[in-house]
Amino acid sequence: MKYQVRFHAAAERDIAELLSELAPKAGVATALRFVGRIVDYCLDFETFPERGTRHDEIAPGLRTVGWRRRATIAFEIVDDKVVILRDSLRGSYARIAGRRARTLT
Repeated sequence: MKYQVRFHAAAERDIAELLSELAPKAGVATALRFVGRIVDYCLDFETFPERGTRHDEIAPGLRTVGWRRRATIAFEIVDDKVVILRDSLRGSYARIAGRRARTLT
């Protein structure tokens, strides 16, 4: 079964913020490649979404997975969708806690 991968608005903001933080330091091309790799990794969840660590103690169905020891991706599986909730550099769980995507249609 293939799942549809969707990015919550908060995850989209995280990606945009990451790009704007990295571009002045590493250059636009490098920042785009770096952020593109994170997005590509998230899109791969369409074939095997039940990965990472469950965090039901924070929110039912919440999962996190690390990406190259540099970022933490928070997501949940809702029916046939994988909803990327947050993308956070260096595992900042404070930004992840309490985020839900059940309101997505």
